[in-house]
Amino acid sequence: MSENTSTQDSAAAAPESAPAAAPEQDLAAQLAELQAKNAELADLYLRAQADVQNARRRADEEIAKSRKFAVEGFAESLLPVLDSLEAGLAIPNATIEQIREGSEATLRQLKSALERNKVVEVNPAVGTKFDPAQHQAISMVPAEQEANTVVTVLQKGYLIAERVLRPALVTVAAPK
Repeated sequence: MSENTSTQDSAAAAPESAPAAAPEQDLAAQLAELQAKNAELADLYLRAQADVQNARRRADEEIAKSRKFAVEGFAESLLPVLDSLEAGLAIPNATIEQIREGSEATLRQLKSALERNKVVEVNPAVGTKFDPAQHQAISMVPAEQEANTVVTVLQKGYLIAERVLRPALVTVAAPK
């Protein structure tokens, strides 16, 4: 019987080892699948990182170009003004009237070039409420108008694309 028992034990042991091999094979297959998925995700991550770096580099290059050539359009619009000034100075015996006409024409060209480039004049009218965002008060003077209003403009101011380039220098009415 001991022979029988050992045969039964070995027969019983054989079926147990077969199912034990299947879970090991399943685990090995799962491990291989997960490793492949991990390698795929690592590759996708590296590609995404490279894409981000390339996008950042391209954006930095565009910003550098924008800064470098930002004044190109502005300078281009000022060239006719330069030409007019040079032409006026090239006239050897210009009369006062000719100089005045040339100066007025050149001033119109300059104002036009500034307007095309969004440089807007700030020239508040007398009696306008003082705006510290666009005006700089040089002094307060007694006046027959409401307090904190513009009395005189000493120097025009300018905005560029709604940002103060230079505030208008003004005198302001003092409180009574």
